Amino acid sequence: MSLSEKKKASNRRYLKEKLDHISFRVPKGQREVIQAHAEKMGESMNAFIARAVEQAMLSDKEDT
Repeated sequence: MSLSEKKKASNRRYLKEKLDHISFRVPKGQREVIQAHAEKMGESMNAFIARAVEQAMLSDKEDT
């Protein structure tokens, strides 16, 4: 089933208005390791990374 152009435009608009995009690089093979761990935890890779960043920031805040 193909998305209509109107729906695609709506999706792009939502992403632009509501979400920020962050890109980062990892050593070859690390992406698969992260993906496997996220799946093991029942999360998407994006959800796992967002959770890991949030936990690190909370931990850093407690340390300062």
